[in-house]
Amino acid sequence: MRRQTSTCGANPAGSSRSLRLDPLSLPVRFDAHDPRADGYTRQIELHRERVVLRRAVRGMRMAINVRVSDFTGVALRGNDEDQTLVLVHRDPSLSVPLLVSADGDELAEAWAVWSELFALPQLDEGARKPAARRRRANAIRDRRPKFLMRRRAGVARELSVHREREIIARN
Repeated sequence: MRRQTSTCGANPAGSSRSLRLDPLSLPVRFDAHDPRADGYTRQIELHRERVVLRRAVRGMRMAINVRVSDFTGVALRGNDEDQTLVLVHRDPSLSVPLLVSADGDELAEAWAVWSELFALPQLDEGARKPAARRRRANAIRDRRPKFLMRRRAGVARELSVHREREIIARN
């Protein structure tokens, strides 16, 4: 099994290279910045089917194995100066950086290649809006609203009233 050497965090002295992974040479192992981990780094193994994240938090070492299909897509993040191509997960701490660059053409090309390689959609992070809040399916969802509980339930249709014109009395 062929491995690519670390490109982030362990660059040779004087190297100004930023994170740049080759999608055609997987599996790859590299270090990435992690603000919660000891030493602020985590080790990432990227395969075609899975991603393994290794880090230590307060001395406790852990390895998290995540399937690539569990990621939501490949997104472009950052400002105009430096942009990052990220493999996005619902849990932000599991998102994986793939490429850091300022060249728009290079980013667009890499975005398409990574998206096709993992069979994940290309996400536009700038146009994302929060999802509308949904009511949860729970046991009391069919209950009447609180302000209507004080009122009596009405009859859906008017009942017809039978009236007679005369009253007949017998002994």
